[in-house]
Amino acid sequence: MSDTANTTDNFRNHFLVASPWMSDPRFHGAVIYVCEHSAEGALGLTVNQPLDIHLGEILEQLDMRGGELDLPVFAGGPVQAERGFVLHNPGQRWQHTAEVTADIWLTTSRDILADIGAAKGPDEFLVALGYAGWGDGQLEAELGGNTWLTCPASPDLLFRTPWSRRYQAVLASMGIDINQLSETTGHA
Repeated sequence: MSDTANTTDNFRNHFLVASPWMSDPRFHGAVIYVCEHSAEGALGLTVNQPLDIHLGEILEQLDMRGGELDLPVFAGGPVQAERGFVLHNPGQRWQHTAEVTADIWLTTSRDILADIGAAKGPDEFLVALGYAGWGDGQLEAELGGNTWLTCPASPDLLFRTPWSRRYQAVLASMGIDINQLSETTGHA
């Protein structure tokens, strides 16, 4: 991943939280971790919508150890839903590992799954299939249309907050009580 200029318009290492007025049902209630954002577009992973499959089942399908791992696998997004992504804490590098930040890395190669199955993987991780992607200017347009709320991400919210509470926890980190959100917007 390339480093982009650190500007106020760069949402790398931010959470996107679907606003209540999100019209796309695939993202209703979604929390997306933005892994990359540049002039060419953005890539993120939904981190709070588990699939009906557990990590152990995927490892077994790949003939890897770790079939007993009863950990969720997330629907990372609608693009390339068969492609796997592992967000994890820093440490060992695998074949296709990139630093998102000093605290959060992204690996897209199978070797990390083999190590996770053999209990030699990262201490903190989450696995997603697919990703959410935006073309040049698309994310900025959606942000301007009140589709997403944003806030800086943290490893604590990403790895240590149960997936079922991430939406509320990320909103709370912005000082927003979900019960006070309205599905209508107004402009003064």
